[in-house]
Amino acid sequence: MPAVANTSGSVVELLRAGARCAARPPAEVSADTLRVGVDLGTASCVLVVLDGDDQPVWVDSYPSGALRDGVVVDFARAAETVRRLKGRAEGVLGTALTSTATAYPPCIPEKDAKACTYVCEAAGFEDAVLVDEVTAAQRTLEVSDGVVVDVGGGSTGTGVFRGGELVALDDRAGGGHHLDLMLAGALAVSVEDAEAYKRENPEKALPILVPGLQRIAESVRAMTAGAEELPLYLAGGALMIAGAGDVLAKYLERPVMTYPHALLITPLGIARSAA
Repeated sequence: MPAVANTSGSVVELLRAGARCAARPPAEVSADTLRVGVDLGTASCVLVVLDGDDQPVWVDSYPSGALRDGVVVDFARAAETVRRLKGRAEGVLGTALTSTATAYPPCIPEKDAKACTYVCEAAGFEDAVLVDEVTAAQRTLEVSDGVVVDVGGGSTGTGVFRGGELVALDDRAGGGHHLDLMLAGALAVSVEDAEAYKRENPEKALPILVPGLQRIAESVRAMTAGAEELPLYLAGGALMIAGAGDVLAKYLERPVMTYPHALLITPLGIARSAA
């Protein structure tokens, strides 16, 4: 069973719009209606600004490395990264950004989740709304009946939706960083070089990564017991490698939907969660 790539519709247009405006100054922006989202991320931090029509006007990112498995392990570095992105956005948009939303992986301890808001406040935001990453992804995808699978750098989160309502939420360790470790070991290169190799040579990297992808699939299977009839909707940048969706679809024997620019699904949804 092959994965199905979504290449049309409002969600894809939103993702394409986000990709087009990445670090590119907008023509004109109304400062009164802006909403901000900060996705701290394991590998990089992404800041998204939406206008009053929920359209992206600014998308920017910066390498972070301040989180591990969704938990802030270097508070000062995380705050400085967000501060850098905030300042750059304010300079381009010509307005102060005072509030934001940010997200955490499902099922981490409350104190670790709140650390994400403290990072944003330390970076200069006056307040920060907190949402879990799967719910944020759902606010972009608007799945009615299906499973949203958010594969990040350190963990994989799943949310089962029926009639548009979240009925089950879970998260397990294992994501893009673990795939990079596997590739680095096989090629005898650094993790950074493995990540670059994965992006530049996906057809060569995929066969090496199949066992790791199947491990992620097993986690998804365990987290979605009782919802096997529902299709999977993949979010996050960790599986943005050609053929990854097909591996999951074949292994799990269930429909898998993939998206272009899937790494923007959760950041856009975080910004949509802002007050």
